[in-house]
Amino acid sequence: MEWLKHISRAIDYIENNLANDISYDEAAKIACCSTYYFERMFSYISGISLSEYIRKRRMTAAAFDLQKSNMRVMDIALKYGYKSPTAFNRAFQSVHGVSPTAARTEGTLLNAYPPIRFSISVIGGNDMSYRIESKKAMRIVGVRTSLEEDMEENQKIVPVFWNKTLNSKVFKDICGLINKEPYGILGITAYKGPKDIYYYIAAPTNKPVPKGMVEFEIPAATWVIFESNGHFKESVQSIFKRFLTEWLPTSDYEYAQLPDVEVYPTDAAGASSGHAEVWIAINKERSEK
Repeated sequence: MEWLKHISRAIDYIENNLANDISYDEAAKIACCSTYYFERMFSYISGISLSEYIRKRRMTAAAFDLQKSNMRVMDIALKYGYKSPTAFNRAFQSVHGVSPTAARTEGTLLNAYPPIRFSISVIGGNDMSYRIESKKAMRIVGVRTSLEEDMEENQKIVPVFWNKTLNSKVFKDICGLINKEPYGILGITAYKGPKDIYYYIAAPTNKPVPKGMVEFEIPAATWVIFESNGHFKESVQSIFKRFLTEWLPTSDYEYAQLPDVEVYPTDAAGASSGHAEVWIAINKERSEK
């Protein structure tokens, strides 16, 4: 439950600073995680990127200012961090569909985007099957692509990378490396720092690294393992959202902020079983003092 309190405090920080500079690093610090993981978790549980959320909240507040005050449009733009009237006008129209000037006309239809609040809610009795296993460090070999701290951009990068790899000779070569558990192709998101974020498509193996490939070691950890239907994007994102909003808040664990692992059981010829798993590293939750 502690992580819900932390992330709620981070949202409060954002709400209290809509008319000031908002530091992603500070928000992440309040949420007790790295900036990358804060943005990642926020995106999964809210269905919207952090940058888009802040833009929508600021434009909601700007619309109220336009209707309730006699402030100049440019002064309102500056209040919410826009030094250019063109940039402010573009942001405002993207949320409300009308210009800031038009928003002052009585009867104009506008969109209010309320603050996000995180809590445990009863949303149905769907089972969420899982198992918890401790694993030693895992060495993987394969190919990788660099990611950004921007989750919106990453959601574009990863599917393209999968498509490119699946349709190349290298995919079969990666399949031929598999000789360790878990037996399959792994999709791994690994964060070490703002300039060191990669997504790997790789095999668990002890074989030498072929030319053009790279190796990476996943640390020893305790994992909560969920089953997926084998479709890359939708099922993985759905599992992460349910992990963060349903499983984690009611468990005695916290997110370990280690590489996240997707497991697609595949044989050496590249044939898939259609089954998949999502592995998320966890730690026993520490009580606040």
